[in-house]
Amino acid sequence: MDNRLRHLSGLRYFEVAARLSNYSKAAEELFVTQAAVSQKIRQLEEQVGCKLFIRKGRAMTLTHEGHTLFRHVSDGFQEVLLGLNKIQSEPIQGLLVVRSPPSFASRWLLPRLWKFSVKHPEIPIKVLTGSDTPNLKHGEIDVAILQGEDLCVEEGLTLEMLINEPVYPFCSPELANSLNFTSPEQLLKCWLIQFDSGCFPWEEWFRQANISTQSSTIQWMEVGTFDMGLTTVMAGHGVCLATDSLAGDFIERGLLVKPFDIGMTPGVQVNLCFDPNSPREGRITAFTNWLHEEVNELLDN
Repeated sequence: MDNRLRHLSGLRYFEVAARLSNYSKAAEELFVTQAAVSQKIRQLEEQVGCKLFIRKGRAMTLTHEGHTLFRHVSDGFQEVLLGLNKIQSEPIQGLLVVRSPPSFASRWLLPRLWKFSVKHPEIPIKVLTGSDTPNLKHGEIDVAILQGEDLCVEEGLTLEMLINEPVYPFCSPELANSLNFTSPEQLLKCWLIQFDSGCFPWEEWFRQANISTQSSTIQWMEVGTFDMGLTTVMAGHGVCLATDSLAGDFIERGLLVKPFDIGMTPGVQVNLCFDPNSPREGRITAFTNWLHEEVNELLDN
């Protein structure tokens, strides 16, 4: 066996630091100190006889030799992981960790999750919330639910669309009755609720509805979360934009109405992202198949 394989420990540190371009973040992933990462990289550079990183500001940038080594080391580690996954596939029984945007988790996923638990009691679900793209190959997340189109994910991951639906205005029945809506221009006289995240832009909805906002004095109210926006609107204060799937149960319960059936497209696209080579592939397949079944049932109704 080639004697250079004694560098495997250093190569593991190198792969993480090169992937993250940061020694501090590499240390967090490896559960060691930044000094330990720096020392390992320095030792590896001495052993291979060339510089692998150069510092640019706070970032560690790969040299030409570093890029070459990283490409091959990364491919090699992926092959090792693929082999381990094939011989260490976990049984379908066990925990599945799901990451979701807060609004989708609270308004769509959690109210339906009991159905999955009834169907698969052997797969407990841990739901975490966040809007960034987690590290699916090296972290604890098994399935990431991501909003948006043209998403860029790490090579080797599967990205598939779950929902893509238009965005509509919603308000309380009391507000709709008091204003007796007959024209979408009347919305310009209402308090318009918008969210910190920048989702559901009112300007684009008015543009698609062919309504000019230039000469109007619009009253805005900004809230921190989607749930806060819906709560505000259900209390009778203003109008917000949402999708049928996120607001549907409130409509069924008579807490919200859709004053105008004018949908903004493209609206909200929800995607599933996961590693098809995960050792928990059986659980992932069971969960993603169930999600698609729920969406199909929703569309059929």
